Amino acid sequence: MEIWINPACSKCRVATDALDAAGVDYTVRRYLDDPPTAAELEALLTRLNLDPWHLLRPDEPEATAVADLPRTPTHRTHWIAALIAHPILIQRPIITTEHTAAITRTPETLATFLP
Repeated sequence: MEIWINPACSKCRVATDALDAAGVDYTVRRYLDDPPTAAELEALLTRLNLDPWHLLRPDEPEATAVADLPRTPTHRTHWIAALIAHPILIQRPIITTEHTAAITRTPETLATFLP
């Protein structure tokens, strides 16, 4: 299991605390320090069954980089490039396992990864 986090994010801290309390073995990816590649982001989006604009954190100042990008398949590669260039725009925390992945912002979604 891997969790993509921003250590400054309260939801990320809640998620890692819950994983620790449950004794779950996981790897931390600080995706702001280690941004995903285009291939990694595409693979994640496939596992999440989402389009790149669904990962957007619209209230971040960097969101101006995608403000005029249409949310269409034609512009998918532009969205991926923007998310890689500005990883702060990616929703968090994201947990991935061998079989599934989810944005675990809610306690209910996080609970699906706990024993």
